[in-house]
Amino acid sequence: MRIYVNGKNIEITDAIKAYAKEKIGKVANHYDQIEGIDVMLTVIKNPSVAENHTAEVTCKLTTGAVHVTESAESMYASIDLVADKLARQVKKFKDKNLGKSKLDSIRTGAVLEEAEESEEASVEE
Repeated sequence: MRIYVNGKNIEITDAIKAYAKEKIGKVANHYDQIEGIDVMLTVIKNPSVAENHTAEVTCKLTTGAVHVTESAESMYASIDLVADKLARQVKKFKDKNLGKSKLDSIRTGAVLEEAEESEEASVEE
């Protein structure tokens, strides 16, 4: 899995890059079908904007993609927020795909039907 960290209106230092890779890299523990993660860190230079540090993450999976955006007052805070949100979204994506494939299988569908019939028969007796 690769993690690319890019910046817009900000110079990406080694500290920010390492922090982003560490936080975002933990998502790989949740799902093994991740092909790559692109991180875009942006700073809005307008002084009237309170939450001017934005982190956008696109997580490319084998069967789709997850895109997450968060803003905060500091870059480290926005990376923390986007990492938490990405973890939730990837878990949701994983559960949705795994649950769907289990029910669509002919073999497991037949086993589930037999189990339901035996439960109904034992309840009636």
